[in-house]
Amino acid sequence: MTVPKVSIEASLRSDFGKGAARRLRREGKIPAVVYGQGAELLHVAVDAKEIALILRDVKNIIELTGAGKGQVVAPRDIQRDPVTQNLEHVDFVVLSAQDAAARSK
Repeated sequence: MTVPKVSIEASLRSDFGKGAARRLRREGKIPAVVYGQGAELLHVAVDAKEIALILRDVKNIIELTGAGKGQVVAPRDIQRDPVTQNLEHVDFVVLSAQDAAARSK
């Protein structure tokens, strides 16, 4: 059984902190961080509805387009509101070609 690879548009973000994260969420976006495999740390924002659908199956391999420059990532940490269970923040780890191939089997 192969794991599907899905694409999602990511945009770079330059504001940080609680206020900036709340503004993003009001706009329908979720703040996220991309790190790992020698890649530079990227602070991005992704569409809330799209990422919620993708994260229903945590085995999905995600390809970031836009600010992510076609990086293949997997969710490392997903933070949710304890009461409403809405997404608050996602950490993505960059997968090497070998990791992506092994994970897709």
